[in-house]
Amino acid sequence: MSVSAVKKSPTVRNQVSAEEWKKRVDLAAAYRLVHHYDMDEMIANHISCRVPGEETAFLINPYGMLYDQMHASCFIKIDQDGNTLFNPGEYGVNRAGFVIHSAVHRARHDVDCVIHTHTLAGMAVSAMKCGLLPIAQTAMRFIDIGYHDYEGVALNLEEQERLVNDLGHREVLILKNHGLLTVAASIPEGFNNIFRLERACRLQVMALSCNTELTYPPREIIEASNHLYQPGVRRRFGEMEWPALLKKLDKIDPSFRD
Repeated sequence: MSVSAVKKSPTVRNQVSAEEWKKRVDLAAAYRLVHHYDMDEMIANHISCRVPGEETAFLINPYGMLYDQMHASCFIKIDQDGNTLFNPGEYGVNRAGFVIHSAVHRARHDVDCVIHTHTLAGMAVSAMKCGLLPIAQTAMRFIDIGYHDYEGVALNLEEQERLVNDLGHREVLILKNHGLLTVAASIPEGFNNIFRLERACRLQVMALSCNTELTYPPREIIEASNHLYQPGVRRRFGEMEWPALLKKLDKIDPSFRD
């Protein structure tokens, strides 16, 4: 009797470069951290990042998995035209996620990571005519903010030009009546941006709920504080925190590395 050897499918790690695998691990960590800090909305929203060495390709989540289920092997590689380059799983890509994220990756070559959320505080601030207010140091980090009018669910490719024009050169875009979007030169910086922006929004909702007059520092103090948060002025915010955040995730559930 002959025995046939069982063929094992190659792992995702063995099918991508070492640089891409590291990005996949960091991307999975970002999803887990967004969940840990209560910024996810079941399977909705997306975090994407560029693929090292592949100019027009980026990684995005499979549409159907929860944020706390994301792991390095699950992400789908697509290009800026929506072509699937590598899909290791059973799910596809959400259309709205592609429209928003591909627009930013195509327009902003300095951006590696794009994060979009629908948190309660973020959506609340997105509906306020005043926008994000510089009421505390955390909020002063983001005084140059883009605002994009709501055009319905982002399924129309024609919206892409308006969206990137409203983002401009900035790190933050508030999608009116919708949610928050941040961009950064790396995944650690991207997570740090959305974490701080979310805290600024929560702070604003809390402060306004107190029904009392708010005080503001002089404009020159606000601008000087904001300057200290700019990339390269002091340090790249997010990079120093990232190893500690990965250790936190390893203690909770290290499966994001799989």
